[in-house]
Amino acid sequence: MSTGFHIVVCGSLVPDLLQTLEPVAGPTGPALKNEMMLPAVLDPWAGHALFEAAHLAAKHPGSKVWLVSLGPKAKLQQLMMSIAQKVPFELVAIDGSASGFTDPVEVAAALAGAIEKIPTLDRSRLLLFGGCASASRDAGVTVQMVGERLGITDQFLAADEVKVGADGTLTVLERVEGGQYLVSEVVGPPCAIAWATGNLPEPPNNPQVGMQNMRTLMPSLQKAQLAALSAQGGTFVSVEVPKQERKTRIVKDVPLDEMARDIAEWIKG
Repeated sequence: MSTGFHIVVCGSLVPDLLQTLEPVAGPTGPALKNEMMLPAVLDPWAGHALFEAAHLAAKHPGSKVWLVSLGPKAKLQQLMMSIAQKVPFELVAIDGSASGFTDPVEVAAALAGAIEKIPTLDRSRLLLFGGCASASRDAGVTVQMVGERLGITDQFLAADEVKVGADGTLTVLERVEGGQYLVSEVVGPPCAIAWATGNLPEPPNNPQVGMQNMRTLMPSLQKAQLAALSAQGGTFVSVEVPKQERKTRIVKDVPLDEMARDIAEWIKG
């Protein structure tokens, strides 16, 4: 395609996956203990979407990638410092909670509203990308609802691969039940694609890409609009960190059947 694509990736931060998360009752509803102090990373599924978008844009001249991120502005700034050198994109920042307790309907409304305000976006060339799930907001419906709000009816919600034909036709490899794929063809944009894993590894850091992205990152963060998201309706009764338990018994000359029986009884107990 000579005109290229306008690819909008919806993706934000999540707490580092190695951290222990403890829910607490906050002033506006459920929240995470010391949430603003937790180290944050780019959501893994959103990362797949972003890297696939950048790869697709690089192969088709005239394409452009936007990253629309909803999260606390200070945390978004920290996140951008770590991913800005990966791939070229223009950031559209929304200042709001990135907690897993937010309602996906409200999140989708905020994301769609920000996308609609992108001044140079051509809807006829729009590819809406995002993760099929999230490490924090694992509702699995956010990309679908953003697409619906933007009037995009061609949606693929667990894609692993997208190929572009010479005539601009998109061939999407989408996961279905039984470990199989549904191969779909769509004549072209607009369409929404929620990525499962993709096929690309995380790109290496490129300082030149980082300098290019920095021209838009800070202005976008400074003018980020506040999204008022509530966590009303979500409750929890109790929570505790899983306990580590180890019981060791040293024996000799025990038949294998008896050992297996003892292990099975211990697991059931």
